Amino acid sequence: MSEGVTGSGGDAATAQPGAHEPRVVRVGIVDDDTMVRSLLRTIVTARGMEVVGEADDGDGAVDLVQRHHPDVLLMDLRMARMSGVEATRAVRALPSAPGVVALTSFDTPATIRDAVAAGVQGFLAKDVGPDELESALRQVAAGEGALSPRAARVVLEQARSEDEGARRRASARLAALSERERDVAERVTRGLSNPEIARELFLSESTVKTHLNAALTKSGAANRVQLAVLVTEGSWLT
Repeated sequence: MSEGVTGSGGDAATAQPGAHEPRVVRVGIVDDDTMVRSLLRTIVTARGMEVVGEADDGDGAVDLVQRHHPDVLLMDLRMARMSGVEATRAVRALPSAPGVVALTSFDTPATIRDAVAAGVQGFLAKDVGPDELESALRQVAAGEGALSPRAARVVLEQARSEDEGARRRASARLAALSERERDVAERVTRGLSNPEIARELFLSESTVKTHLNAALTKSGAANRVQLAVLVTEGSWLT
C-alpha cells in the first residue's frame, strides 16, 4: 500500500528555478519502516532536497513515481510485500524513470547481483551518514552512479564470482578498454568519485568523464556500479 505524501510546496516545486539557483533534487523514499522513513526525510530535507513522496512497498513505489516524478528514489532492498529488487525493476521500466539508490545491509551476494541487474545505480548502508546520503542522491539524480568506498568494498566482495564462465564473459566485455579507461574503471571499483579519480591520475574531470563514458559504452555497463561489478567479475582485482 502506498503512503505517498507530497513534500513542501507539492508539485509546485517543478517550477523553473531562477537563473542562478540550483535545481532542487526531488526525492522519493520507499521503506516499510515508518521510523526509517521519518529519519531519512529529516536528513534529506535538511540537506536542501525535497521529499515529494513516500511509500511502504513496491506497489507504492510505482505509484509514487507516476504521481510525483522524483529525480531519484531511495529504496530499501528488503521489504515484506515486494522486495526492493522487484520494485526497482518495475520502476526502471516506467517512462522517464528516476535513478534508484538502494538501502541495504549487504547481506547476500544474490541480492546485490539482482539489484545491479534491476537497475540500481547506487548502494548505501542502512546506517549511512548525512554527507554520504546527500552525495549519493545528488550523483544519481544527475545521472551518475554512486558507490562510496565503504559500499564498494562490501558490494564488490559480494559480487566477486567463483564461476569461471562468468569471469571469461566479464573479461571479454572489458577487453576493448584502453589502458587509461582501465585505470579509470579500476578506481571506480574503489568508490572514487570523478574529482578524486582526476586528482589521482592528474587528469581533468572532463577527461575522466570521457574515459568513463567510453568504458561504459565498450563494456555495455549501464552505470558505474555495473562497471565496478563487471571489473570485479573479470578478476582484474586481487
